Amino acid sequence: MNKNPQVVLITGALTGIGRATAFAFAATGAKLVVSGRRDAEGEALAAELKATGSEAIFVRADVRIEAEVRELVATAVAVFGRLDVAVNNAGTEGGGGPITEASEEVYNATFDTNVKGVLLAMKYQLPPMLAQGTGSIINLSSLAGHVGFPGAAIYAASKHAVEGLTRCAALEAAPMGVRVNAVAPGPIQTDMLDRFTGRNAEMKAGFIASVPARRSGTVDEVASTIVYLASPGAAFITGQIVTMDGGLSAQ
Repeated sequence: MNKNPQVVLITGALTGIGRATAFAFAATGAKLVVSGRRDAEGEALAAELKATGSEAIFVRADVRIEAEVRELVATAVAVFGRLDVAVNNAGTEGGGGPITEASEEVYNATFDTNVKGVLLAMKYQLPPMLAQGTGSIINLSSLAGHVGFPGAAIYAASKHAVEGLTRCAALEAAPMGVRVNAVAPGPIQTDMLDRFTGRNAEMKAGFIASVPARRSGTVDEVASTIVYLASPGAAFITGQIVTMDGGLSAQ
């Protein structure tokens, strides 16, 4: 039994990487605050986590709305007394298409979730961590956060911004003992990958074939990396973007 369990907050926790990360932290004995925008699914997830023996609560929050993000973090601290780890996973791939067809609507929707959502999350997650003198924030970027993807300019730009926010926050927080990193997955077997490739089996297969490892990654592989970055073993890692792409960006 973990005598000093971490208190972990995860946004975008209801599906994919967020859900897998919740169960990965539960396996370590962590106390969990899972968040998303769908009440029924959130309460069901909290119940599943409790069934594993973990303490867990669901807090509904839309990361695009400052008051809801502020209340999310305040609730986590009020219920569990502290905040040790925050995983900012909520995100959207937005809409694809060439830059000449880009719309303000898609830009605003994508940046409000992927960029403003991460900014607001860290704005309220950092103060309790800085007061403790310890804490770890892991943001979710993407391979598209440091390379270009034709037809996905808005999404790629939003993830480039996430990496910039991550590095700046890391530099601000490091002197006070708080670490900020990001994980940048390549193709991971999720519904988002299916949407990103237009639910086109041939396009998806071609994308995966370009990966030197000759496969897509799994949500559990991403989750295990996030858990490591939040662990004492990663105590000297901050301001870094950990790319998980099967060697794709090494080419």
